[in-house]
Amino acid sequence: MPDKIDFMKAYIYKDGLESERMKTRFLRQEDLAVWTDFFADADSAKFFPLFIKPNPAEGAQLWIDKILQRYADKRYGLQVMLDKNTNEFLGQCGLLAQTVDDVLELEVGYSFLRKHCGKGYATEAAKLFRDYGFQTTSVDSIISIIDPKNFPSQAVAERNGMKREKQTVWNEMDIFVYRITREEWLRLK
Repeated sequence: MPDKIDFMKAYIYKDGLESERMKTRFLRQEDLAVWTDFFADADSAKFFPLFIKPNPAEGAQLWIDKILQRYADKRYGLQVMLDKNTNEFLGQCGLLAQTVDDVLELEVGYSFLRKHCGKGYATEAAKLFRDYGFQTTSVDSIISIIDPKNFPSQAVAERNGMKREKQTVWNEMDIFVYRITREEWLRLK
């Protein structure tokens, strides 16, 4: 279960993180065109939350506004993942403060443009933010919220050291909660 200490009080969240192949930056309004293309691809957007509208541009703007509001409210938020060598926009990953079954949790979330899927980027990014979450907060565990039909994301969570803990309903969606504890993470290090 999550740490009883409110990890939000010790909020530290920065961009400019780096993994072997990627670097991060905060999402910006000028990312609208990339996210419009993302939401126009039915396969990419099918596991996104239900609030996304059928119109790709409208859905992309809602998504960007939601993430920017998360930053402003100090509730974390996904970040843009860029190729370190080319600066190409690959997708997004980051930490999210989420309430699941009335419990405040710290989540690692990720989504990559379809052309960049299957190359290990999601796993690399998820590990980067998993490590950042444990290193900068006192949480006892970190989760990922995943649609039961999203098998690639489930595989990423498992490669990230997480185990499926339960199935529940969150934001009107049926989901799996994957979790890694601090103790399990320390054994991986």
